[in-house]
Amino acid sequence: MRNGKTGPAGRLSGGYSKLFAAGLVNGIGDRFSSIAMLALVLQMTGSGMAVGISLGVRVLPYLFMAPLGGILATRFPRKAIMIAVDLLRVPVALSFLLVDGEDRLWLLYTGSFIMAAGEAVYSPVRKSSIPLLADSSALLRINGLEQLMNGSVLILGAFIGGVVSLWFGPEMAFIVNALSFLVGALLLWGIHFPPAAAEPGRTEGTGKKPAAAHLSGGRLQTLKYVAGGSLALQIVIAYELLVPVINGWDNVLISVYAVQEFHAGDAGIGAFYAALGIGLSLSFFAGRLLKKRLLTAALTGLMLEGMLLMAISASGSFIHAFFLYILLSLAGGVGNACLDTLVMRETPPRQQPLIFGMLSAVSGTLLGLSMLGAGWLLDYVEPRVLGCAGGAGFAAISLLLAGYAAVRGRLLRKRALSR
Repeated sequence: MRNGKTGPAGRLSGGYSKLFAAGLVNGIGDRFSSIAMLALVLQMTGSGMAVGISLGVRVLPYLFMAPLGGILATRFPRKAIMIAVDLLRVPVALSFLLVDGEDRLWLLYTGSFIMAAGEAVYSPVRKSSIPLLADSSALLRINGLEQLMNGSVLILGAFIGGVVSLWFGPEMAFIVNALSFLVGALLLWGIHFPPAAAEPGRTEGTGKKPAAAHLSGGRLQTLKYVAGGSLALQIVIAYELLVPVINGWDNVLISVYAVQEFHAGDAGIGAFYAALGIGLSLSFFAGRLLKKRLLTAALTGLMLEGMLLMAISASGSFIHAFFLYILLSLAGGVGNACLDTLVMRETPPRQQPLIFGMLSAVSGTLLGLSMLGAGWLLDYVEPRVLGCAGGAGFAAISLLLAGYAAVRGRLLRKRALSR
């Protein structure tokens, strides 16, 4: 079939395949840069606070820029937005080459902030493009492929990036990142969206301009979907409000565990991120076994993540922690695929850019604040204690959301029977 839809044999044609390839290349280059940046910061400062700042500034722009990406996607061609963002990030990636001492870390922080702002615009536009390039029946499989892509990025980008940073220095990783944005833009250039999706300012299938009420009330309609949507959508929103508050701790602790607890250096950071990539890749195959009860699967995965984080905090072996991170990422990958599929199924395509933009803004901002908080806490709390507390928090959130889903679902069923 044309226009990037999945064929009868389940194969993916040009549209989504190119979107997948662009995300893969783009992500690998960015991961090269991230690993080099973390290693550089730790070498120059040895401070958990510095690591927290360097990670935090990469997600704080989501508060303002992710909603902007959603709004832009309703007014301009999505392909043009993604290509422009990729090209604008090339000189920023190369600016990291100027960081040659602790007194120039501000350049790294500033560049990371700008790069993250670009990703905040890019991400909701890309995610909302998926339903336009695939049939609805294939969304769970494609969201599983997205986790496979993220896993491949971590395996190839993080592990090889750590080795490249160790052998050739961080400068080579920064150059690779810039080149990856160029290659990603070229791949995106070859995508052809269906005619109804090519011009966001026109209504699907008619070629006519939408009603003024839609243009002026788009965000109000989105808020309506968010506040009064389905039970599944409400759980997704609560998930994005609660989980990032703790998830930032784990993002900081990965590097701290590798360098300070297990004394494995740059290669250790890369290995732990590669373990996360292996788990995400495996989640694609595990997720294909799911056909229904996606919400239950997502909350079960969150509970398992909490238990595994507590186990990692008590681990005395690098190899043991490595395999626990694989299982952690496997559970998280299945959950993420289920949650993304629920959002795509529960909201109309025209509203999805705004929904994904709002969710990215909330989760990204909370994640950034959580990373900054973790950097501060690590000056007062032992890393393993913080890791155990984070795992317990994940488990508690899972139970809370499951309880809400059970109570709310029972009320909805009673209301339906009474009509």
